[in-house]
Amino acid sequence: MAAENHLTTGLAERYALALLSLAEDRRAEDAGVLDRVAADLDTVTALWREDAGVQAFLADPRLSASEQQRGAFALLERAGIGEEVRHLTGVMIANRRLSALPEVARAFSQKLAERRGVQVAQVTSAFPLTDTQRAQLTARLTESGFSGVQLSESVDRSILGGLIVRIGSRLYDNSIKSKLQRLQYAMKGAA
Repeated sequence: MAAENHLTTGLAERYALALLSLAEDRRAEDAGVLDRVAADLDTVTALWREDAGVQAFLADPRLSASEQQRGAFALLERAGIGEEVRHLTGVMIANRRLSALPEVARAFSQKLAERRGVQVAQVTSAFPLTDTQRAQLTARLTESGFSGVQLSESVDRSILGGLIVRIGSRLYDNSIKSKLQRLQYAMKGAA
């Protein structure tokens, strides 16, 4: 599983860097292209996250590339997604990698933030964060010396509670799952 996740991350970063390069090349003729592409990817990610039918469609290996392309392009057209993300989607469909689109969107957001000098904190929680929790977490990270913090959130119910925060090379794991594992190791060592 870890090897598969690493492969997906490397794949996602390659697609994200290609899209970022394409968007930067078009900045001379369209100054807002980077923000538009980022917004389009956010829209696609929201569609993916919120609609089980979209998830099933994008991950269905039984669909031919042309069927997947027709369906995906119709969905993108209806959502008002721009040319760059439609082109990316077409390439990913041709390479049978469409199921990695949410990871590509996340990688694009992180790469764009890095280029803009924003530090991205990857936050994993057992339940979605509230606006108050987001503000408190951002304030704490700023107090810890991180500037221009942007949160990238994911939900993983298996951590039971607490947070896992990765920012730069730092990892703060305050999840209940990790605390229980540490307690279990300590009890084994005492026996």
